[in-house]
Amino acid sequence: MIDKSSIGLLNGNFAKPMLAPVRVLNLYASLGGNRYKWDEVANIEVTAVELDPEIAKLYQLRYPNDTVIVGDAHKYLQENYERFDFIWASPPCPTHSKLQLAWKNMERRNFYMPYPDLKLYEEIIFLQHYFEGKYCVENVIPFYEPLIPAKKRGRHLYWTNFNLPNSLNERKSPKDFAKGNIESLSKFHDYDFRQYKGKQRLDVVAKDLVDYEAGKTIFATAMGIILKSNVKQNSLFGNEW
Repeated sequence: MIDKSSIGLLNGNFAKPMLAPVRVLNLYASLGGNRYKWDEVANIEVTAVELDPEIAKLYQLRYPNDTVIVGDAHKYLQENYERFDFIWASPPCPTHSKLQLAWKNMERRNFYMPYPDLKLYEEIIFLQHYFEGKYCVENVIPFYEPLIPAKKRGRHLYWTNFNLPNSLNERKSPKDFAKGNIESLSKFHDYDFRQYKGKQRLDVVAKDLVDYEAGKTIFATAMGIILKSNVKQNSLFGNEW
């Protein structure tokens, strides 16, 4: 159940406006599935970081008001975290996926099983101890026991420093989701993935996106907490609306 302070945010209704835009960092942004409905929630100023330049171009077209950085999200977080009020990170998930267990039994010449990319946990620990705002780190349910406890919702794990609702309003994936049907995935995410002309497989790009309703619910929950904090702080200093 969503905190009552977030209900108005989810409906796009505010009793009082925020004094300034909430500064949001969207790491490993891809095509912004998680970010799709954030503008319905709050007045925001988004910086997105994406490594694939072709995806970054499409992200910029989709969200023209966002600042888009083509580069290493892991490094950008370390160097810029203090500039933001809310941080979302969706680090690459293939090396954590349960598919690794299936692949280990496949006979592949000159093929080595990859180490799990522990940058995921580096970022969680970094945010836990250094970041003063609210954060959400999202990834798949791994083939191993998570090294840091997380909140399981649907097919994903979330590491946050705020309570998540039991339901994220996540929609049911299309029946042919696993088969990578681009037409079905485009309809589900409300985005034409055929615009992408880069080197990655279209179905992989499409499956990287978080369901936008889940992204909206998580973001609205965090914004409700931030708004409460802003109201309290302004009241303490006598700056009432």
